[in-house]
Amino acid sequence: MKNTSKSEIRKNIATYLVLTFLFCLPVYYMCIRTGKLGGGIISYATIIMWCPAIAALLTCRIRKIPVSSLGWKWGLTKYQLLAYLLPLSYVLIPYLVIWTSGAGGFYNHEFVAEIAKGMGWNLSDGLTIVLYIILMSSFGMVRSIGSALGEEIGWRGFLTPQLANISSYTATSLWMGVIWSLYHYPLLLFSNYNTGGPKWLALTCFTVMIFACCFIFTWLRMKSGSLWTAAILHASHNLFIQSIFTPLTVDTGHTNYFIDEFGIALPIAAVIVAWFFWRKRGELPDPNDENKAFS
Repeated sequence: MKNTSKSEIRKNIATYLVLTFLFCLPVYYMCIRTGKLGGGIISYATIIMWCPAIAALLTCRIRKIPVSSLGWKWGLTKYQLLAYLLPLSYVLIPYLVIWTSGAGGFYNHEFVAEIAKGMGWNLSDGLTIVLYIILMSSFGMVRSIGSALGEEIGWRGFLTPQLANISSYTATSLWMGVIWSLYHYPLLLFSNYNTGGPKWLALTCFTVMIFACCFIFTWLRMKSGSLWTAAILHASHNLFIQSIFTPLTVDTGHTNYFIDEFGIALPIAAVIVAWFFWRKRGELPDPNDENKAFS
């Protein structure tokens, strides 16, 4: 993309955003109509998570952009491991605070009993929890990556490199925060994509968390040159929050104000981690230097 003019890059971005919106529109309609992220055996969430990927591939075809430029290479494994472990840095501590403070309880006995029954285990609750976490954090990642990859082919494979070629790291992260937030808003406001707390609080907390996470995602994408860091980070984020920590938490009255992506705890932790990466922005390669960061 070194010799591509800014006007051409802006056309690439505009084409991509229009296509993404058009692909998402019918799914938004069904989610709003039903008030749910799922429709029977069909998961609207999975469909809408692959709309950014379809839009990216079609934009590449229309705008004659090599699909190979989306960052398919694996890169250094240390960045993939970092992407996998990072969510624990802004998820584990907030949940420990929630559990020990009484804002939420540990652990949800009914959830653990359902796991044991579903797996056919006749084990203690403690062992059931340990085995569940081990299985989910390993084999569960395969399923999680399957849906997260759809978004990341678009957001970090296509859009982030395009923005980075005409914007600074900070501006790219902020623009991604705006776009990624707007992408989620119809689901958050008009479907069951929340934990049941006040919508104004869910919207505020989710937006702060998304903006903070974009600084992390952008840094890893630019540093590693691989969209797989983003796919792994996204999958790990969803897995640990939605499948492990939140289900294990007991509602003690106002727990929805604190937990998950829609409570106040995670955004605070995510902002701290994002600040750390923002401080390290000087380590990032120049995206216009022979496209080293995004090849």
